[in-house]
This record gives sequence, structure tokens and C-alpha cells, in this order.
Amino acid sequence: MPRIPAATAAILLAALVGGASAQDRQVPATPAQLQLSFAPVVKRVAAAVVNVYATHVVENNNPFLADPFFRQFFGGGIPREQVERSLGSGVVVDPAGLVVTNYHVIADASEVKVALADKREFDADIVLKDQRSDLAVLRIKGAKERFPTLEFANSDELQVGDIVLAIGDPFGVGQTVTHGIVSAVARSQIGNGDYQFFIQTDAAINPGNSGGALVDINGRLAGINSEIYSRSGGSEGIGFAIPANMVRVVVASAQGGGGAVQRPWLGAKLQQVTPDIADSLGLARPSGALVASVVPDGPAAHAGLKTGDVVVSVDGTAIDDPNAFDYRFATKPLGGTAQVGLIRQGKQMVVPVALQSLPDTPRQEVAIKARSPFLGATVANLSPALADELQLDSQAEGVVITNVTDGSTAQSIGFQKGDIVVTVNDQKIDMPADLERVAGTGGRQWRVTIIRGGQQISVMFSG
Repeated sequence: MPRIPAATAAILLAALVGGASAQDRQVPATPAQLQLSFAPVVKRVAAAVVNVYATHVVENNNPFLADPFFRQFFGGGIPREQVERSLGSGVVVDPAGLVVTNYHVIADASEVKVALADKREFDADIVLKDQRSDLAVLRIKGAKERFPTLEFANSDELQVGDIVLAIGDPFGVGQTVTHGIVSAVARSQIGNGDYQFFIQTDAAINPGNSGGALVDINGRLAGINSEIYSRSGGSEGIGFAIPANMVRVVVASAQGGGGAVQRPWLGAKLQQVTPDIADSLGLARPSGALVASVVPDGPAAHAGLKTGDVVVSVDGTAIDDPNAFDYRFATKPLGGTAQVGLIRQGKQMVVPVALQSLPDTPRQEVAIKARSPFLGATVANLSPALADELQLDSQAEGVVITNVTDGSTAQSIGFQKGDIVVTVNDQKIDMPADLERVAGTGGRQWRVTIIRGGQQISVMFSG
């Protein structure tokens, strides 16, 4: 194979590793270019990628525990609780010891440890958990040093075909680096999290990679590896990462000391523009997000958005569907305005929408303990913030179920998180205390009306 001069090789390597703009991207022209290595990039970033070990205690539901006859043979030797451990990865994003990982890695953890690339282990506190984005931020305990970190990339600049590296600890074998390309951007309907706007890559991602780094050719954090599509349980070349611009928002909230992520709130419910809807509105193609309802006194209402408007852009960036709008709007910084482009009755216009956080009222959560169909359910006031979190109609009346205990009466009947309880035995339920009072009255017949998935359902329970 012909060799190329060292100087030429150095120039090529610098172009590959040093960061090419969109105009400089090139397909390898010679076999020698294919022999260039990613090692300099890996060496620079690997120390900032860590292992995350999460431990949580679960109740042992062994049926023999409930039977005194069988229990006597075990002499009390069956533990009522057992410890489960999960393995994931994480990325150090602040030299003071802040680590970002997936929410699903540490969701129910009672203890979290972080292992660095140099094999040292540290206990870690959970600073912030954000189920909506499937992200969490940890802080290394007792950190007395400055840790290596990864710089954030602008994930909106990624293009299909760009080279990326995935770094994590698949199957617990140790830190592993794989490479591939960006297969797609703005993938939706993938899995965990409300914000369905993922980077798709064919870089091998396996169990244990969750929370690890997807880095660009410059060694910057392009995303947090989160999901895989697989029939076998292993990598089949279809992996998904949460874009760095969403990660940046969550990390900033943790750095600011907030216990929850503060994001802009539109104050309107959006829905997909189907071909039939596009045809009825005279649109050239079924794209954008249809305004289905507007919350009074919300940012959308103040900006003049109306039911039937079709949102087509945010700050000049085209919007193909509600998922794209949610991502674009949620990654805007609070304060100021976003220029929202829309189509109304065939006319295009742009309106400024204030970037302000959700108003939140006290949830007044109540766990129902009285013998009733709701035994084991926890309910709360349906505030705008909670409605947005659970993707519910903020104008609905009633109280919302925020949790259903496993094995409870409420679960066996079929109540779910997000159900809105409207009436019980013909009594209107406006506050959690109303449901607690009605549930405490007892009775053998229960007439219940709930809203689930936007549909009102009335049912009768006996016993």
C-alpha cells in the first residue's frame, strides 16, 4: 500500500480530529486516510466517562412468606426485603464532581456509587431527577479534587452521516468505545421520557451503556446514550441518545441548586397534523403542530395563539410535529421571548411568546388509606405544572392520581397514574381532601367517573 508523507498525514489527522465545519466535511479519499485513528479523541475524553452503580431495596413478594405453614419450615430464613443492583454509565460535566446519567439508571436507588476510569469509587448524592427527559444529575461525595469533564456540543448542528463515538460500560465488562455515524436526528416514540427527540446512531450501544457519552469527532458531548432497539437484548445497530442541548438544560438546573428542571411553558395543547387535517386546512403537507386548546392567562394566550393555529417554527427553525416543538421550546432559556411562526387561516405570521416557567400551586398530595376502591392511590391538585408534567388537559376538573401502590386495591381495580377523578357517588371531587372524605365514608356501591386519555369513563364498583 502506498504511504503518504508524515506531514500530509498530520494535516489529515488534524482535519479529522481538530473539528471540521459543515463545509469542510469530506469522504475519505485514500486508503491511508481510513487508517487514521480516533485514539487522540478517546484519550482526551475517556477520563470523564464513569460507571454508575445503583442499589435499591425491594419487598420480597414470595407467596410462602404470607403462609404460616410454609414459613415455619424456613425458620424465618426468607428475607422480606432483597437488594437489587443496576449498572449504568455517566459523564462528568462539572469539575466539582457533577455527573449526568439516565433517570432510569438511578430511579429508585437508595444508594449510588460512581467509579472513575482510574478504578476509584465514590459515593454519590442524587442532586436532581428529571423523569420527563430521562436524565438525572449526581454529585460525587467528598470531592476534594477537580475532575476531568466533557464540553457540550451544540447537538442541533449534528448531521446525518457525522461520525460519533459511544463510550460506556456495556454489560459491566469495563469502559468500552464504539464508533459509528449519526443515523438520524429527531427520532420520536422511542421509550423513556416525555421529550421524544433523539439522536439515532449505529455505534454499538448495549445494556450498561445507558447514561454514557455520545461524543462527536471533536471530543464534545453530543448526547447521553439512553435507549436501544433490539430483539436480542444486545446492539443491533439502532441506538438512541438524548441530545446535548436537552442535557445542558438539566445540568444547568442542577448547578443552580434547583430540585426540579425549570423549562418554558407554552400554555397550549398541541396535536399532530394528520393528512386529513392538513387537507382540511389547505396545507401543502402534513407538518407542524396544531393548537388544540389554549390555557387562559398562559404565555400562548397572551401571545394571541388560537385554537386551530398551526405552529410551524420556533425562532426560525422548522417544526415538523409536536415532539419537535416540545424539544425546541423546552431547550430555550427562561426569560425573553421565542418567535413562534404559525399559519392561521392560510396566512403566515410570527408572534413573540414569553419564555416563562410553569405556575405551580401546592399539590396537597393525599394517600388514600380508607377501605375503598382508591385504597393505595395518591392524589393531588391538578395544577398547570402537574398537568404539563403528566401531559394532561390543564383545564380538566377533578384531582389526579399521581401514584398507585403495587398490590393495592386501587391497582387491582385498574386505576393508573394520570387518571383524573371527577366524581365519586355523584359527589364532585375538587380537591384531594374531597376524595379522602368520600373514600372514608365506606359503602358497598361506588359510582366513579374519571378522565383517562381525554375520555370520560363512568364505572360502578361493588363490595
